[in-house]
Amino acid sequence: MKIGLFTDTYFPQVSGVATSIQTLKNALEAQGHQVYIFTTTDPKVDKHTPEEGIYRFSSMPYFGFKDRRLTFRGLIQAVEIARDLGLEIVHTQTEFSLGLIGKYVARRLKIPVIHTYHTQYEDYTHYVAKGMLIRPGAVGHIVKAYLKGMEGVIAPSERVKESLLSYGVTIPIPVIPTGVAIPKREAHHDIRQQYGLAENQPVILSLGRLAFEKNVALTISAFSELLQTIPDAKLMIAGDGPAKKSLEEQVEDMGLQDAIIFTGMINHDQVGDYYRMANVFVSSSDSETQGLTFIEALAADRPFVAVRSPYLEEVVTNKAIGTLIDDYDEFLAATLYYLQHSDTAADDRIRAAAVKNVDATTFADRVLNFYDQVLQDYHHDDDDDDSDQLTDEEVGYIKRLLRNPFRRS
Repeated sequence: MKIGLFTDTYFPQVSGVATSIQTLKNALEAQGHQVYIFTTTDPKVDKHTPEEGIYRFSSMPYFGFKDRRLTFRGLIQAVEIARDLGLEIVHTQTEFSLGLIGKYVARRLKIPVIHTYHTQYEDYTHYVAKGMLIRPGAVGHIVKAYLKGMEGVIAPSERVKESLLSYGVTIPIPVIPTGVAIPKREAHHDIRQQYGLAENQPVILSLGRLAFEKNVALTISAFSELLQTIPDAKLMIAGDGPAKKSLEEQVEDMGLQDAIIFTGMINHDQVGDYYRMANVFVSSSDSETQGLTFIEALAADRPFVAVRSPYLEEVVTNKAIGTLIDDYDEFLAATLYYLQHSDTAADDRIRAAAVKNVDATTFADRVLNFYDQVLQDYHHDDDDDDSDQLTDEEVGYIKRLLRNPFRRS
């Protein structure tokens, strides 16, 4: 099968969405399928550098999300590339620029298009003109409009499916948890040595984009209390993002500079080593929809502490896997438990069994099954205009959305 993945976010950008897309691409290719990435240009990628199977379109940073980009041209070029490749299905991963281009490509080639809804935008609207341009209540209307005419939308969790249903989405919505490429258990980089940590020193890991909705400030506050019980513990905060400066100021105000390590952005191929270095992975975010980092922790044979959610309640079936919390005190108690608890062989077996359900191969199999279902059920109207020429209305609509996805018509 020839598959086109259309996304505004892809490596070298670091995010759960980029990781999810690469995982899917690699797993599908391992089964003999041809996968092509249609994405944005990136300042870190030389435009003359050949990237097999990756097509980049001119882009610029999007205001409010300076580390995310939007394509502003390439509509007809994308159609021509997709036609030459012989794409059989389009799978969009964004509701914005490349997502709109993907929908248009599918329409012109008369092939099915599906979508994966990665982000609960109600949790992010404050980034866009401080919430003045789009309100949380408007998200459902925007998403429903984007999904119009599609053959289906993948929800990474039951929580996401419930949100889509509440928006009034009526197309098929299979729940397919995002898979992870299971890393080898042996370490490639000695992270503890790199940061001067003793072999037996208790270490807590917080890893991910440092955005305000991730609520890393709560983790820091709880850690300050934890030090009263385990004074030699360390908290490692791996990642970067708009909240980093605020978090560093919080650490300085609390006098925790010697106990908390900010690593900045880390290389993707070292993520597994960071998990394995720690005793426990923690997250105080209440905005997670698919919990990719938690599955990565499991794959690295580490337990986690996380805010309770419908998705994680399906994953956490044993304390060896993790502990779900509802408040600050529970977060502190659970983190202390894992620092003081010695893993057993039984704990390792339980975590291994849990992660097998969402490994990359299982993920690809489920997505492929949905592709097959969509292709089997797909039909197009032969009376549709086959011309590649855009109407004046289409040109105006696409230009507005590519310039500002939240602009009102």
